[in-house]
Amino acid sequence: MSLPRDIVDHLKLFADLGVTGVSRDAEWRSRAPAGKGSEPFSTDLAPKGSDPLEAKSVEKGSDPLTLTALRAHIGPACTRCKLGGLGRKQTVFGVGSPNAALMFVGEAPGADEDAQGEPFVGRAGQLLTKIIEAIGLSREDVYIANVIKCRPPGNRAPEPDEVATCQPFLFQQIAAIRPRVIVALGSHAAHALLKTDAPISRLRGHVHDFRLPTGLSPGEAADEPPGIKLVPTFHPAFLLRSPDRKRDVWEDMKKVRALLNDPD
Repeated sequence: MSLPRDIVDHLKLFADLGVTGVSRDAEWRSRAPAGKGSEPFSTDLAPKGSDPLEAKSVEKGSDPLTLTALRAHIGPACTRCKLGGLGRKQTVFGVGSPNAALMFVGEAPGADEDAQGEPFVGRAGQLLTKIIEAIGLSREDVYIANVIKCRPPGNRAPEPDEVATCQPFLFQQIAAIRPRVIVALGSHAAHALLKTDAPISRLRGHVHDFRLPTGLSPGEAADEPPGIKLVPTFHPAFLLRSPDRKRDVWEDMKKVRALLNDPD
């Protein structure tokens, strides 16, 4: 009996990334994927016993701003920039755990995301899900968002005025979630978060420090998430066109895994 196609594809991705085996043993999930240089990795990243929204709220002025409040503030049919009148069906806010230690930031929604109202659900999103699973996590363990919340026509790159309008909402999402690590998927996400125009090929392979803009959190001090690390890597859509770069992404994800496993 042959294996279903999706299982074959999943195992092929693991092989491309350099993951050499899996096990039914529950203990395996608490270890790094087998291979040279693997290290222990816990999948238990979210704090327990807390309200998932209220525990991760952040204040702006005197009003508490949770992810729920931010989603409502943006609305399903935002018209703050020109994308609201260029054919997009709905805003695409974000998805995942509001307590996530790991956050992925992409560029913009595509056609599938615009239709379903959820980021990374098309082919690139399916590949991202497999990459997340390769380090022992699931989509439910992480948080996934984009720099801009509306699909540009024809999936073109976001324009500077669109990024400038929507980027503060991304910063507010980061402030609400307070992840330990952010993965910037592709050049547009890396440029928006790191304030650089360096190519993604030069940015990836390194761990960068990320700080929220001053003034986003009250007092610019205690309530600002400390020590967020940012790891740029190639966008999954690029990997669909250039599968030979999957090894590079796996090297980046091993850095992510090590950062999440570091008690400091």
